Amino acid sequence: MANESTSPISGRPKLRPLDMRWVQDGDAKWLMLRDPLGISPQPLLVPGGAAPLLALCDGTRDLATIRSSAELRAGLRLTPAQLAEFVSALDQALLLDNERFHQAHAKALRTYRSAPFRSPALAGTAYPAEPEQLAQTLVGYSKNLAPRQASSAEHGDDRRVMGVLSPHIDYARGGPVYAATWAHLQDELQQTELVVVLGTDHVGGPGELTLTRKSYATPLGRAPTDTQLVDALTDALGPDTVFANELHHRNEHSVELATVWLHHLLRGRAVALLPVLCGSMHHLVRNGGDPGDDQAFTSFLTLLAETMRQRRTLIVAAGDLAHVGPVFGDAAPYGRPARDRLASADRESLAAIGRVDPEGFFSTVRRDRDARRYCGLTPIYLMLRLLETAGASQGDLIAYDQCPADDEGGSFVSIAGMVFKGGAS
Repeated sequence: MANESTSPISGRPKLRPLDMRWVQDGDAKWLMLRDPLGISPQPLLVPGGAAPLLALCDGTRDLATIRSSAELRAGLRLTPAQLAEFVSALDQALLLDNERFHQAHAKALRTYRSAPFRSPALAGTAYPAEPEQLAQTLVGYSKNLAPRQASSAEHGDDRRVMGVLSPHIDYARGGPVYAATWAHLQDELQQTELVVVLGTDHVGGPGELTLTRKSYATPLGRAPTDTQLVDALTDALGPDTVFANELHHRNEHSVELATVWLHHLLRGRAVALLPVLCGSMHHLVRNGGDPGDDQAFTSFLTLLAETMRQRRTLIVAAGDLAHVGPVFGDAAPYGRPARDRLASADRESLAAIGRVDPEGFFSTVRRDRDARRYCGLTPIYLMLRLLETAGASQGDLIAYDQCPADDEGGSFVSIAGMVFKGGAS
């Protein structure tokens, strides 16, 4: 029998980090809870009136305290049996941080690690699972693009592409930006030895860097993860640090959506991959900290900088920009004037990114306490640090867009594609 600290009924229930969003069904309003790790396979719908209970399930209150707090704070009057039924539903759905969840997590991690590769999580949903159809879909995003300029070599410019900012939004909305950006990498990838993909970890904790030894597979191929480099980073950062949340790789889409384009352009050529999921830097935004003082970041960047001196490396930051509007917590929809102000603020951030100025970029986000909710903050910052050390001279903005995020047209995600050049080709 579970002890008091882990039992959802007799103990202090603690809700796990979840994806929560409101859904409307006629006159009824529900809060949909989804598990970003996929441990709980199905979403759970909570009646809107019961939503205040979720904030009280933070691991500090027993059921009696939750009942009294719910009545005092929200006017919710529940019998002990009703509250026990509510908490039991959360427990059965594996949405509580307790022994039942930890056992399910351990089983899922064993299954992930025993697989021959990391299977594509979005094939058949966000993009076609059949290789030929997928290739045609990716080519289709390029049909209405302006003709690409001649390569640097054709202009007598001997600088090579060293880095790229790529979105991680779905292809349905971001396809043209992906296509325009990755078109500039076709020549570079023929000579690249290592691709480092820094992806946003949407459920990652503050400052976390999460590795995996699994190779990323897509319908178009398999990118062999450089396990020797993973081992070197593990020695530098510690296994408890880099593998604590390895299961995040299983369902996180940021690295996967970049890797699909990588495979599309490689056309069967094998290039070593280092997939890295990057947690939040918002603790530094809020507290005024300096990311340059983060020891884990410093160790990570030092080792990768040395690797870049020895091998021809492409750095990919798979990160979106702003997330604004009611869907993301803003009080008012973003009409045209607000969208124009967003574009202006984004241009300032993109200008710093283009200068390969990591601290300047971070300051544009910190200045407004990340009111724009930059989803790619950590990957972009770390990419700029690496490119700065490696001597990249500039980043060219290839495309920018504001993608709708709701049916009402008041919420948006801004994205951009950039390529960074430096060194000699």
